[in-house]
Amino acid sequence: MELTKNTYRLEGLSEKIFLDRYAMKDLDPDHVTEGDTVICLTKDDPKFPQKEVGVVTKRNGNDVTVKLRSGEEIVTIPERMIRTLEETPDKMWDRLAKTMSRCEQTPDKQQEWENKFRYLLDDWKLVPGGRIAAGAGTNDELTLFNCYVIPSPHDSRGGIMTTLTEMTEIMSRGGGVGINLSSLRPRRALVKGVNGSSSGSVSWGGLFSYTTGLIEQGGSRRGALMLMLWDWHPDVLEFITIKQTAGLVTNANLSVCVSNAFMKAVKEDLDWDFVFPDTNDPDYDKLWDGNLEKWKELGKAVKVYKTVKAREIWHTIIESAWKSAEPGVVFMEYYNQMSNSWYFNPIIATNPLKVA
Repeated sequence: MELTKNTYRLEGLSEKIFLDRYAMKDLDPDHVTEGDTVICLTKDDPKFPQKEVGVVTKRNGNDVTVKLRSGEEIVTIPERMIRTLEETPDKMWDRLAKTMSRCEQTPDKQQEWENKFRYLLDDWKLVPGGRIAAGAGTNDELTLFNCYVIPSPHDSRGGIMTTLTEMTEIMSRGGGVGINLSSLRPRRALVKGVNGSSSGSVSWGGLFSYTTGLIEQGGSRRGALMLMLWDWHPDVLEFITIKQTAGLVTNANLSVCVSNAFMKAVKEDLDWDFVFPDTNDPDYDKLWDGNLEKWKELGKAVKVYKTVKAREIWHTIIESAWKSAEPGVVFMEYYNQMSNSWYFNPIIATNPLKVA
């Protein structure tokens, strides 16, 4: 196997995405110097920032002159730019191949496998996942997994904050997160001990969405979040239509978990009950995890909040998807029936890259 290393120079948007999201960088603004290729913030908008690739032509203290790829020359400050350490994909491939071979026991074996990996990576024959490309060999505490599904929040203030913390830690290290909100009691349900009522699962989903928008995963990449809710949940109509109101949930994808029974009710034009476990049950805090079938199998009571025609829900999903492109639908019961891990690891949600 003969390896011929080529230098691959990207242009335009391809170069900007590569440098911004995948290339190694030096984040210390004091290190920016003449001749450096940098990612420069040209529009400091909190929601839609604009970045351009350029080369530093002059630095005078805190004034840095950058010639952008467009030919325009601007004067800015070091804090508005990031110095790139890998200007071309072949430098990234060198890093990845060396990192992948590091597990071998001897220098000879390491070199052998470094060459093999480098051959596969060259010319895009093998393209690792984005988080591997961005994180492997950087010595930063980044994840090498693109996406995660984390447990449904425990239905308590502490449980919700624990889920928020887990989500934030994963996203800050580059991973996307999927969360099923069905474990959270519905809007206006009584909350014992504080003489109040719940704001509902959708409002807490708004908190997860807002936090996602605050996290920048290296470069201009924002966090990625999938929120899901089962078709039996009393908040599901609010969940389905929430994106028709601008500004409420802006940093998450939404999908409804659809059961076989619901689809049967749609086909046969039957009624459909919105239900939730009896939160007064003495075992509620200990046993309830969002799995309604398991709750029923334990002989636990559920409360019917409302009954509507199944087709009304289905038509609302269709109308909302037409108006706001969401929610998606995931046939979650069928999904589990088809899963190889159904008997020990039930699927409760999907990650943001599995949008139906």
